[in-house]
Parts: sequence; C-alpha cells; structure tokens
Amino acid sequence: MTTANKLTLCRVVMIPIFIVLLYQDFTHHLLAALGVFILASITDFVDGYVARHYNQVTDFGKFMDPLADKLLVMSAMAWFVQAGWMAAWAFFIVIARELAVTGLRLVAVEQGRVIAAAKSGKVKTASTMVCICLMLLLSNAVTLRLVCVWIILLTTIYSGVEYFIKNRDVLANGEM
Repeated sequence: MTTANKLTLCRVVMIPIFIVLLYQDFTHHLLAALGVFILASITDFVDGYVARHYNQVTDFGKFMDPLADKLLVMSAMAWFVQAGWMAAWAFFIVIARELAVTGLRLVAVEQGRVIAAAKSGKVKTASTMVCICLMLLLSNAVTLRLVCVWIILLTTIYSGVEYFIKNRDVLANGEM
C-alpha cells in the first residue's frame, strides 16, 4: 500500500473520531473535534501531494480520497444542521452539488473522458474546510457562522455551475 493511500485511510479512520467528539459533552469537545478535523484536512492535502509527486496515484486513491473528503465535510455539516448552525436546505444544496458533479464525472468516464478538479472546486474545498474550522473554533459567533454558511453555499454553487458549463458537451451527445 502506498504512503498516499495510507494517509487517505488515516483520514477515513479520523472521521468517526471527529463525529464522536462532536457529540460529546465535555469542556472543549468542539476544540478536540476541530483538532481532529484539521489533522484530517491536512492529510487530504498531503496525500494528494505525495500521490502526484511520488507517482503514487492509484485507482484506490482516486476512489477513496474524494469519498473520504466528502464524508469528513458532510459529517461536520450534518452536525451543524442538527445543532441549528446550518439550515437543512443549505446542506441539501451542498449534497446536491456533490452528487451532480459526481454524476457528471461518471457520464464523462463512460465517454472516455476524465473531468479533473477545477480551480473553483479546489477553492470550494479549501474555503469549506476553513469555514468549518472557524465555525468550530468560534462556536458562539453567530454572525460568523452565518457568513461561513453563505461562503460555503456560494462557492459550492459557483463551482457546480462551472463544472456543468465547462463540461456541457458531456451531457449534450444528442441524447437529451
């Protein structure tokens, strides 16, 4: 198993730890959860770098890395919804974008194309992770939480629209 894949698996293992810490009721449980989230987020960037730089790109990594990222981020947002920090409709938009882009990529693969991560998708991922960190760190800052939710929403919508505009030919093979 490659180093990059080991890092991805570490991130997968950290997700339930993160979730358990979110639901605990001890002083600074959100800071503990934040620490795990930051560590998991760092492994996301490191495993990608290691995979590309040391030629460790594998089919397992191509599948598991984005899945681990989505599970980590979605687990935080699901907790935010339950805590009343994020509206369910906003969470739905994030989920819908992820499913739609994944579907677009699957259609592209059937056509022999690979849709690489766009710059806007990377901005979305980075801003979402930063916003989740800020929301956990400054949990009493209601206005900041609202601003973070809107940043997450706007970057999510923008990147989703961009993926579909730039790759509209994938869906326009005369079958629509």
